[in-house]
Amino acid sequence: MTATPLSETTLAVLPEAVRRPAYDRTAAGSGVVHLGVGSFHRSHQAVYFDRLLARGHAGWGITGVGVLAADRPLHAALRAQDGLYTLVLKAPDGSIEPSVIGSLLELLLLDDDPEAVLAAMAAPATRLITLTITEGGYSTDKSTGRFRLDDALAADLTGPRPRTAFGLLTEALRRRRAAGTPPFTVVSCDNVESNGDLARQTLLEFARLQEARTGDGLAGWIAASVAFPNSMVDRITPATTDGDRRRLTAETGVADRWPVVAEPYLQWVLEDRFSDARPPLAEVGVQLVDDVRPYELMKLRLLNASHQVMSYLGYLAGHRRVDEVLADPIFAELIERYMRDEATPTLPPVPGTDLAAYRRTLLERFANPAVSDTLARNCAEGSERIATFVLPVIREQLASGGAVDLAVLAVAAWARYAIGTDEAGEPIPVVDARQDRLAPLLARWAEDPLAVLSVGEVFGDLVGDERFRAAYRRAAGLLARYGARGAVAHVLGS
Repeated sequence: MTATPLSETTLAVLPEAVRRPAYDRTAAGSGVVHLGVGSFHRSHQAVYFDRLLARGHAGWGITGVGVLAADRPLHAALRAQDGLYTLVLKAPDGSIEPSVIGSLLELLLLDDDPEAVLAAMAAPATRLITLTITEGGYSTDKSTGRFRLDDALAADLTGPRPRTAFGLLTEALRRRRAAGTPPFTVVSCDNVESNGDLARQTLLEFARLQEARTGDGLAGWIAASVAFPNSMVDRITPATTDGDRRRLTAETGVADRWPVVAEPYLQWVLEDRFSDARPPLAEVGVQLVDDVRPYELMKLRLLNASHQVMSYLGYLAGHRRVDEVLADPIFAELIERYMRDEATPTLPPVPGTDLAAYRRTLLERFANPAVSDTLARNCAEGSERIATFVLPVIREQLASGGAVDLAVLAVAAWARYAIGTDEAGEPIPVVDARQDRLAPLLARWAEDPLAVLSVGEVFGDLVGDERFRAAYRRAAGLLARYGARGAVAHVLGS
């Protein structure tokens, strides 16, 4: 089959099996600026706005911004394709469903043209700023939940141009206020608890620090005028491989430099609160609700935390992919029991949701080999993810006297993994921004496995909780004595 490079000029000649944008992209305008274009944004938020454009809501296209230097290769690939890319949905039976997504109308890199980025954010047509800047992008002390001025934001306080998402947001809002332009809505789409509230906290604290220098009153205007709705986003989106590219070309004839692959499941729950214009997202499947928190906790503590529970233990036991872990009966039981016995008791009722059915659906999604991700990717930035997803479950269970042994075993397995060698003595390529801080503590693992609990920005008050310390000491001992698989079997059996 002859390969057709994906671009605006080739859309008309793509095979009928590939769905194409059913709207005139040249007539669409950008109403959204997204900071942090990556695979998840392209498999999730961009899909919803593509649907809006297809329904005739022409003002809701996206300007995608790369904030980091690492964003350059993806942006180059997408620019070469006029912002178009193929979303490839992978069913459990191995079949694929390809669709070209057209909602990314413009792509900007902060390194190349910071003024163009700020101009897009300050433009009157921009009504939404959406964010996928990862769990670590919110300058928050995980142990207290309070704002923590990091080096990047500190540099933005004195630098000539902002380099961070919150520096950009602050400057763009300053320009909008000066021009008399209504403020945009800030929508965090990251997997952090109360993500909108957290975005608001970070932006206001940063604006207050700037205000102390300028006296311009911007922080008060932001507090009174800007909406930061909380949201819950969900779609398993593994990293795109060369094999994915080759298969897309072989089965459809489309040559796409950077397609995105995902599972069929898709969910976005968004608080119905906006600064100004309200996009008609309910028309395209977004759940607009008064309170996102029940949905958010359900996803963070069942899906995201389960990824952490399975990944360190599974990797140490020799597995390398999520579906491999779920195919191992003892690990499948581990995840099922963690979700049922430790996570679910911490959840409030979720409107319209059967939690037992949701857990079964998660197990089916995890087991889908077509979208299975690597455990190594789930293990990356483990200190941040453990603090974000697993420790809140442990805290609530400790407070109520509930079970914690499975979650604590996962925390101990994270520390054992972060030592940097597996159970066979082979090196593990640990990726963690705190690794320099962790390494000397983990070097003492054999004689003092509790040393790592002194990292306050991860563990906070848990370091002094005797029940947690005892459970952690026991879990570390089981890992040392039996290995990961044996430790799981021992805890399940007890």
